[in-house]
Amino acid sequence: MLRIGRRPLLAGLATTALAAPALAQAPWPNGPIRIVVPFPPGGSVDTITRLLQPRLTQDLGVPVVIENRPGASGALGTAAAARAPADGNTWVTVFDSHSVNPSFISNLGFDPKRDLVPIMLIGTAPMLITTHNSRPWRKLEEVIAAAKAAPDTITYGSIGVGSLSHLTMSLMQQRGDFKMVHVPYRGGGPMSAAAAAGELDLPMASNAGLGGQVGQTLRPLAQTGGQRSALFPDLPTVSESGVPGIDAKAWWAMLGRAGTPELIQRRFHAALAKALEVPEVRARLASPMGVEIVASSREEFGTFLDRQMETWAGVIRDNQIKPD
Repeated sequence: MLRIGRRPLLAGLATTALAAPALAQAPWPNGPIRIVVPFPPGGSVDTITRLLQPRLTQDLGVPVVIENRPGASGALGTAAAARAPADGNTWVTVFDSHSVNPSFISNLGFDPKRDLVPIMLIGTAPMLITTHNSRPWRKLEEVIAAAKAAPDTITYGSIGVGSLSHLTMSLMQQRGDFKMVHVPYRGGGPMSAAAAAGELDLPMASNAGLGGQVGQTLRPLAQTGGQRSALFPDLPTVSESGVPGIDAKAWWAMLGRAGTPELIQRRFHAALAKALEVPEVRARLASPMGVEIVASSREEFGTFLDRQMETWAGVIRDNQIKPD
């Protein structure tokens, strides 16, 4: 009878145990991949995702399908992604509203930290504080002086209550000791149309959100980033314009379902990074969208997201901002 020594038998069992997870885990990608876009077609989140889509399809070797599920400032579609199986076949592109929603919406339907994992901060863009060409102001300092002289007479527009532009201007008024009238719109399209018609004193959004009007019908006065953007090098920051401590940027990012295997997360991150190296993609993000590519690591994005959630939760609490 063939005898097997104890030591070789244990070694064989250990090898089998180590191999079991690899054998049990199905190869990936193994079918169509879905990217949820929690906003309507045509917006910046949708545009960026569709710009990346064909490159991801080519790199991963399977169809990448975009599913638009708008509603609740992106929370509705994000909730669908948060409830999807953790198999690497569902991802979600989010906007800066993702960091605001937990403090602004009482029943999200998911836990953003428990149910989702950060994959990549794709890019950022300063919001631009602009004015219609028919208005007299040439600098933000002039607008602030006018607002202090006549409180609640100058209007500023945002894409909605609780949007990043609304929160940023709320913080600016608090720190700069002036008061303006907030005019919220239901999305970038309506606000862009109102801005073009001169209905607002200060339309405020990213360059992409202002619909190509900056330098045309709209005159830029300041940008909201902590430093000047390389895409707008001649435009002063809000801090340079007399309101210190303002560093707020629109941003776009990718999240995955919590529990998605580590190897799949790394593979998808690598595919995103490769897509963002394509010269055509980089050029289109820079102009006309005004997006600065970040292509962060997963860890860097996780730290960034935690800081964003903390910052805007404080602004919402201090200014007692409620959903409309």
